[in-house]
Amino acid sequence: MTAEHATVDPALVEHLRARAARHPRVARGDVGRELLEAVIDDLLEDERRILPAAERDALVTAVVDEALGLGPLERLLRDPQVTEIMVVGPARVFVERAGRIGPADLRFHDEAHLLHVIDRILAPLGRRIDEASPMVDARLPDGSRVNAVIRPLALDGPALTIRRFAAEPLTIDDLVRLGTIDSRLRRLVAAAVTARRNILVTGGTGSGKTTTLAAMAALIPANERVVTIEDAAELRIPLPHVVRLESRPPSLEGRGAVPIRALVRNALRMRPDRIIVGEVRGGETLDMLAAMSTGHEGSLSTLHASSPADALLRVQTLALMGDVDLPYRAVGDQVGSALDLIVHQARRPDGARAVVEVAAVVSTAEGPRAHTLVRRRPGGAGDAGGLVWNAGAAAWMADAGGAAVDGAPA
Repeated sequence: MTAEHATVDPALVEHLRARAARHPRVARGDVGRELLEAVIDDLLEDERRILPAAERDALVTAVVDEALGLGPLERLLRDPQVTEIMVVGPARVFVERAGRIGPADLRFHDEAHLLHVIDRILAPLGRRIDEASPMVDARLPDGSRVNAVIRPLALDGPALTIRRFAAEPLTIDDLVRLGTIDSRLRRLVAAAVTARRNILVTGGTGSGKTTTLAAMAALIPANERVVTIEDAAELRIPLPHVVRLESRPPSLEGRGAVPIRALVRNALRMRPDRIIVGEVRGGETLDMLAAMSTGHEGSLSTLHASSPADALLRVQTLALMGDVDLPYRAVGDQVGSALDLIVHQARRPDGARAVVEVAAVVSTAEGPRAHTLVRRRPGGAGDAGGLVWNAGAAAWMADAGGAAVDGAPA
C-alpha cells in the first residue's frame, strides 16, 4: 500500500491540522510544504503515535493537503493521468483517465468539508457561491477549469467538476501524434490560420474543443497581437504578444459584472490583430461576427454544436440574442461573410478525441451553408485513418495559400 492510498482517520487529520496551525513555527506565516511536514512529524513524535511507515506518510500527506491545498482532491491533482474530476456530494468522486470515467477511492468528511474546499478554490479569484448564487465557474492556478453547484440546485449535495489540462499545452503536432488530426489535415489547418481565415471549432462537451483551439492559435505568427477573451481563463498560447481578458461576475451587491460581450467590444479598441473568444454562447456572438468582418480576420472561437450545419444555425440564433434588432436573413448574411471554416470535433467511444469533419462556410441565396471538405468515416475506415477528402478541398486549400494536400480531390 502506497502513502497516497493508505487509509487515514479524518478526525486525526483534523486534530493534527488544528495543532499544527497553533505551532510557533507555523504561526509565523509563509509556511511551505516541507516545513509543515516536519512540524507534523514532530507532533506525531510528541503524541507518541506508532504507525506503519505507509500509514504515517499518508497521514502527513493528508494533513498537509488539508492545510495548504484542496484536501482529498490533491492526490488526484498530482496524478497526471487524471483529466477530469467529478464530485457528487461528499461520498462520491469520479475521475476520467484516458477518456474513460470511473470511481475514485476517496471521499470528503461531510458536505461542510466539501464546501470548504470549494470556497478555498474561489477565494483567491474573488468569486463566491451561496444560496443566493448557487452556481459558479472558476479556475485553478494551473488553468484547470472549475464548475461548482450547491444546494438548493444540487439535490444530492455540492457538485464540483474540475477539467484539467496538460502541464504543457498540446501543439498541433501533438494532435497529429494523438490521432486527433492527421498530417494532411494539419497542413490544411495551418494554411487556414496563416491565411487569416476565421475559424470556429465546434463539438460537444468534453470533445477537446479548447485544446484544439489553443493548438491552432499557437500557429499564429509571433509578430501579431492576440487578445483572448474567456469566462474562466484557461487558454495558454505560447506567443509573445497575447493579452488575456476574463469576464467578471457581479459582486455581493449585484454590481460590477463584466460579461464576455463587453470584453469583445472593448477588445476592438485594443488594436488586436486577432481576437480569440474561448466560447460564444450569447449576444457576444454578434460582436464577434462584426469583428471578423471588419478588419480582424483570422479570429477563432469555439461553440457547442453537433455538426457544422448545426453550428451555423446556432451562431445565427445566438447572434439574435444581441440587443440589435436585425432580421434573421441579415444575420445569416453576416455569418456567411464572417466565418470561413468550421472544425468539428467529437469524443469517440474509446474516449479518444478526434476531428470528424471540416467544412467551409459558403454564402448562398438561402443563407450560409457548410460545405464538407473532410469527413471521418464511422469506425475509422477509409484513407488516412478514416479521413475522406471531398471535392473542393484542394481548391479551398489553394485559395488559402497552402500547398496541395496529397489525395485531396480538386
